[in-house]
Amino acid sequence: MSGHVSTMDDVLIAQLPPLILRSALRALVSQGRASQAIFVDHVQRRLRASPPSFIPPAELFNHDAPKAPQFLASVRCMFSSKIAAESLPYLSYFFTSIAQARLLWASESELETMLIRACGDVVQAMQALKESRPSRTEELQRGLLELQRALLTCDTYSLEKGLSRPFTRARVQVTDAYSWFFPNKALLDIPEYHVGPQISNWDNPRPNAGTIATSLYTSLGTMKIPRLFNGLWQLSSPAWGSATSKQQNAALGRLVEAGLVATDMADHYGDAELVYGLFRASLPPAVATTVVAATKWCIFRQPEIDISRQFVMEAVQERSRRLGGRIELLQFHWYDYSNKDYLFILSELVKISRSHPELVSNIGLCNFDAVHTEEACLHILSEIGEVGLVSNQVQYSLIDSRPSIQLAEVCNKYQLKILTYGSLCGGFIAEKWLGVEAPDIYSESLQLTPSQRKYFDMITTWASWSDFQSLLQRLKHIADKHHVDLTNVATRWVLDRPAVAVVIVGTRLGVSEHIESNLKVFSLQLDENDMKSLDNLVLKRAEKVYKSIGDCGNEYR
Repeated sequence: MSGHVSTMDDVLIAQLPPLILRSALRALVSQGRASQAIFVDHVQRRLRASPPSFIPPAELFNHDAPKAPQFLASVRCMFSSKIAAESLPYLSYFFTSIAQARLLWASESELETMLIRACGDVVQAMQALKESRPSRTEELQRGLLELQRALLTCDTYSLEKGLSRPFTRARVQVTDAYSWFFPNKALLDIPEYHVGPQISNWDNPRPNAGTIATSLYTSLGTMKIPRLFNGLWQLSSPAWGSATSKQQNAALGRLVEAGLVATDMADHYGDAELVYGLFRASLPPAVATTVVAATKWCIFRQPEIDISRQFVMEAVQERSRRLGGRIELLQFHWYDYSNKDYLFILSELVKISRSHPELVSNIGLCNFDAVHTEEACLHILSEIGEVGLVSNQVQYSLIDSRPSIQLAEVCNKYQLKILTYGSLCGGFIAEKWLGVEAPDIYSESLQLTPSQRKYFDMITTWASWSDFQSLLQRLKHIADKHHVDLTNVATRWVLDRPAVAVVIVGTRLGVSEHIESNLKVFSLQLDENDMKSLDNLVLKRAEKVYKSIGDCGNEYR
């Protein structure tokens, strides 16, 4: 009776407004993998049975009633439902149609914004393509080649017409996907990159370093690093906005100029590694040596090939290739502790950092709990005579202080540093949420990001929304006393926790930035009363979160 829907439910579904229907779907899909799989499978079957139409270029970009937004929405449905290979001809057609329609656009116009978003769609489609792992067929190869040719045609057309060129980011991502699927084929040319960073004085790339050096930097393995890292997880989805390569490059330049020279990314954060690799390659050598690239190798399921030294080396080389050089910190995540292959992989990674420092300098963990952090340290110690690991990146905030229960002690024991994310709870720890009613996390009206939907669950696991409001009020009181922002107090509290070296702050490259606000944390020193006030409010609830979710990283297993 899989097709049966009760009469009342059928009436309800038929009458609900689209916004409530989408909210209901989000609620259903959030219940677990089973409901999510049913949803995606149904969408796939419907899209394959009735694929989108190829709308003529003149209708796609009709001035009065353009059908391009509708067309792109259909394409997004395809690659988001894990039929990314089938979306390639549609993406190629869209970009080919731009020149055919003789489209003209002005900088910062709605049309240019749509093209930037379309290039962001290509980035997401390439990531979806890798994750869905289709067979490496001639059809797939042809689809990637045709998409790259379409993007090249757009680039040439925009150059001839004197228009802005938002296509670089998409071209780089398609080139990378092609080489990932077909490493033994002739590679496509990576496009020329003429979008140098917009920085006024490269002779002094860290103008603030002289006044905040003692609090800004710390040691991590072979490196001196700033205690704030730029986080690029927001490149993993267009939910945070899209920007051109030029805009992203300029934003990274401003961060480096401010002294925030370390950036955290991952192999699955869209094109984050490629964006950063091209930025670093565009820097003068004297500046390039001062920046720190931290990325991740995340294994979320059993690898399809045998785990060997070659397997590990190829993974490191892939990260280095995308970053265009050395990885200053490679952080490893493993999907299942019962499979002990991860111990062999970690030993090999540490060995590679010693034998091939031109590829990777330091090895860390990502979302490891206390027990398995210690297990990894002891294993590597027995294998090569030293711990070899320098860090563990975990979620840590006033709302989620689980690392204080066991992990901090283990990290101190083996001289690992904690790198933290989620310290501002996806943006909920901010003055804009003070005095605000609890949001409907499934609604579209508030335009919540994926991070905020995730961290709302963390807040309600920790306590009530009313308790969260009390925390925001406490933070606001302390911030006003020290003449800083509420977010600075929350960040400083995490930085002052035992074993913590770094707080990673998300940045919407080329979309928005909070450099001046973030830097205030280095002029802030919480006094004893501040710390007691916050500790009494939050640490007593750490055990509750721990018992509900488990130790650090358990939510990803």
